[in-house]
This record gives sequence, structure tokens and C-alpha cells, in this order.
Amino acid sequence: MVFEAKKVILLDMNGTFMFGEDRFGSGEDYSEYYHGIGGKLEKRSINRLITKVYAYLDARYPDERYRDNFPTVKEAISVVADSALSRSEIDRIVSTFSFHEHGHIPDQYVETLLALAGKFTLAAVIDIWAPKERWLRTFSDRGIDGLFKAISFSSDHGMVKPSPKPFKRIVKALGCREQDCLVVGDSVRRDLGGARAAGVDCVLVGGADDSRAVACYPSLLAFKDDCY
Repeated sequence: MVFEAKKVILLDMNGTFMFGEDRFGSGEDYSEYYHGIGGKLEKRSINRLITKVYAYLDARYPDERYRDNFPTVKEAISVVADSALSRSEIDRIVSTFSFHEHGHIPDQYVETLLALAGKFTLAAVIDIWAPKERWLRTFSDRGIDGLFKAISFSSDHGMVKPSPKPFKRIVKALGCREQDCLVVGDSVRRDLGGARAAGVDCVLVGGADDSRAVACYPSLLAFKDDCY
């Protein structure tokens, strides 16, 4: 396979090795977590506010005008909130948003990441809207935090895929060449589009398919199996 000559893998996260994320459906009750951490707004108010924050960000996510300056969750709260909120309440709302944005990493994907780290240098280019701390704790809890030699979280710098900039930042941070790298992700628009704009080859997983990818696999597990 073409990717056998690659030295570095730049991994996407959601839909690639983390699943069950983005629990922002119409039936979601955000107040359960929010009140559990001491939130003071009543149930209807917090559910309405989180829904508005998500809608504000979701409308801007595919918009090219926000590709390199995507707003933070706190900025979204400041725009859509009906009244002034204390700093502690804003922090609780951000924590609630991150709880619902966050997913889980199945055991077999932990094992796959460990296996891939034995063959490639691993890095990650990750789009999240909330601050990264919850995800870093999960990486640590799952024993994979030391596997990534560099990570780009969009909530750190406001650059979301398919912008090529986060990919280029990781390549530069690792001191490697684009031709030595391979992006692995589940989105044709975000992962393949961003990788190609940065001059990096891409493998699609999770059922995504496009002739411009160097290969397509049903999952990261199948990609790993083909590497050995």
C-alpha cells in the first residue's frame, strides 16, 4: 500500500477513534449534568441556552468565513444569552457543553492506537468546540496521552478543518515533510479536504469513500490490520 512508506499519522478523533459524541439532539436534557455541578438556571432556561449555543456554532462550522477564526463556546454564550451571567455560571455552561460534546474511546480503538504507535509517529488534528481539558483527561485515563507527539485542538486556536493550517502546524511542530505524513479521518470535506489543501495524503475510515483518498476502510481497526 502507498501508506506503508509513511512515517507519521495525523489522526482525526470524532468518528475515527472516539464515538458517541455531540449529544445535542432535541430530546437532550442538559440540566441533569448542569445542576449536578451546581448550576443555578432552571431546567427550561439551561436547555434553551445550550440549544442556542449549539445552533450558533453549528451554523458557522461549515462557513468558510469562520474557518480560521471559529468562535469559542464562551463567545457563543455571550452572543445568545438573554441576560448577563456570572463567570462561575458561564464556566458551568461551558462544562455542560463539553460533557455533551465529548464521546468515548472503545477498548479496541485504544488497542489499535497502541499498535499504530509501534509503527508510526502519531499526532492528531482534532476539531472540538469546547476547551480541550475534558478530552485530555480521557486520553490520560485511557492510557493514550503519551502516544501523540503533537495535537492540534481547534478550540485552542480557532482553526477548523478543512482549513489546511492545523495540518501544517502539526507537520511543522514535528519537523517532518508533508510527503512523510498521512491523515486518517472519517470526513471527506474536513479530513480529506484539509489534508489535500495542506499537501498531505489521506486515508478515509468509517465508511467515507472518495477517489482522491489513497485508501478507504470501514474503520480505523481495518486500517491498522492492513498495516501489519
